[in-house]
Amino acid sequence: MTLYIDGDAFPNRLKPVLLRAVDRLAFPTIVIANKRITMGPSKHITSILVGSGADEADHRIVDMVQKGELVITADIPLADRVITKGAHAVNHRGERFTAENIKDILAMRNLMQGFRDCGEVTKGPAPLTQKDVSRFANIVNQYCNNPASFR
Repeated sequence: MTLYIDGDAFPNRLKPVLLRAVDRLAFPTIVIANKRITMGPSKHITSILVGSGADEADHRIVDMVQKGELVITADIPLADRVITKGAHAVNHRGERFTAENIKDILAMRNLMQGFRDCGEVTKGPAPLTQKDVSRFANIVNQYCNNPASFR
């Protein structure tokens, strides 16, 4: 099992949380991004740099991820694609994307994107809270401790 990180928008605040979990449990982790991402020193984290084209990192993640593996991403269309492959997906707030909720989340994302494109909505997501960081840490630890039981 491998943990995949969509590195293009991974928050700096979560890097030490992730590093502690994967090092403590010696969990293989791959960070895929279209720019150099520094996660910190770890023999359990591999970085893959992809081309700068649109969705290059997403395509590589989808190509590599296997059933039962976990992808950490804020990219809802990417989450939809990995779930279709039988993998798991969570966002930076530790919220799980599932086969049961991803289509509704994707529809809401597309609606909001339409509003943003029209200039109706101009603000982005709220900053991460300590509760978000804790929830993220819990879900990463849950997966890394026992990937087979992660549901």
